[in-house]
Amino acid sequence: MSNEEKEPWLNYLALTTIIFAVGATLSTFKGGGFSTKSVINQAQASDQWAFFQAKSIRETMYRIQKDKLSLEKSLLQGANNQDTVKRYDEAIKQAEQNINKYEKQKNEIQTEAKVFEKKRDDAQRQGQPFGLAVIFFQVAILLSSVSGLFNSKWLWYAAIPLGAIGIFYFVDGFLLFL
Repeated sequence: MSNEEKEPWLNYLALTTIIFAVGATLSTFKGGGFSTKSVINQAQASDQWAFFQAKSIRETMYRIQKDKLSLEKSLLQGANNQDTVKRYDEAIKQAEQNINKYEKQKNEIQTEAKVFEKKRDDAQRQGQPFGLAVIFFQVAILLSSVSGLFNSKWLWYAAIPLGAIGIFYFVDGFLLFL
């Protein structure tokens, strides 16, 4: 073993590289979590919109039924058939109630779908800075590693601002100040 004394800046190089690596790990973890939330909320929003479509189809079916019954009733009113007209009135009233029920359900479903879409958008917005942080941390780690390998202080000086930008985006992922 040689008794060469290690240069003091190499200790700082090791420390900053560790900090960058921890930052990259945490950014990957948090970014992945937000990505998962985004995908889950997108799936839930899609489910709600499919449910909305199903309710729209049923509502349209009852609208068509009501229109048909109204037409048939108008054709019967000339004939003296009050009992049949009364049954048509009841069927039309039932169709209107079903139409109103499906309109109300559609509004509730639409509101819920929009909530899921907002959660998806928020997760995407919060996950994006973590992705950028990972990129800057990885480049900083690369430069730090190469600077230690070649004993090049200026490469380490180039890695520090990149790591600082990674830290900036990491913090932005939590606070969303950008």
